[in-house]
Amino acid sequence: MSTPFYVSPEQLMKDRADFARKGVSRGRSLVAVQYADGVLLVSENPSQALHKISELYDRIAFAAVGRYNEFENLRIAGVRLADMRGYAYDRRDVTGQGLANAYAQTLGTIFSSGGEKPYEVEIFVAEVGEVPADDRIFRLTFEGMVADEHGYAVMGGAADVVGEYLRQQYQEGLDLAAALKLAVAALGHSEKSDRVIPIEDLEVAVLDRTRSQPRKFRRVAAATLPKLLGPRDAETPDAANVEDAATPLANPGAPSDDPADPTDLVSGTVPPLEDPLTGAPNEEPEK
Repeated sequence: MSTPFYVSPEQLMKDRADFARKGVSRGRSLVAVQYADGVLLVSENPSQALHKISELYDRIAFAAVGRYNEFENLRIAGVRLADMRGYAYDRRDVTGQGLANAYAQTLGTIFSSGGEKPYEVEIFVAEVGEVPADDRIFRLTFEGMVADEHGYAVMGGAADVVGEYLRQQYQEGLDLAAALKLAVAALGHSEKSDRVIPIEDLEVAVLDRTRSQPRKFRRVAAATLPKLLGPRDAETPDAANVEDAATPLANPGAPSDDPADPTDLVSGTVPPLEDPLTGAPNEEPEK
């Protein structure tokens, strides 16, 4: 009789954490910044169809990095939970903290379960309040840990470098234009050299407390970004060919594993269940 293979619980959890962390590190970074009128969410996302930033409820937004099919399923579950709670009780009973706790339970259960692989995702749940002091940004990791961030927060492959840049440059009370310039500059910052991210590769959304309607979430259209960002340094001729340090490729000829890339062989070929804007079923992205 052969001796059964044994792995200590500590080593098993470490291996699962390393696996999930490696998947998250492949994704481009995402930034959340508190500004005078709400919360700004910015990410580098070359896809026009697959969104990293979406609305959960009236005052609550969802943002994620990692495997697209996994965090899209989490987003849809959050929307359904928020709608059910708001319908059964009251819309004021739907809070960012409540949704963050629900996500934490789900991610923690999946991570500790031995029957399936851990989710390779990190999540922001942002909520805008009546006054800046009531704004909340919750960051959830793949193992179900929740952190209440203040001022700004970063997740994704280059989170350490981007976070250090924001730590040095961030100031409270910024207007939308200043906060957007800071977020875009942080996303383009690296230890070697800074780069100018093309406007068409930016995904930007805000939770704007000044909106008169109950729904505070709105996307910032690409046509509006040049006015907010102002003059930008000219992009060098080879800047478009510089590979993102956060998304290294083992095989240069193979498609990238970026979760926002519709050509991603692992997650990008899994179509979203519905369009985040219209709710209509989506067709499978082109390979």
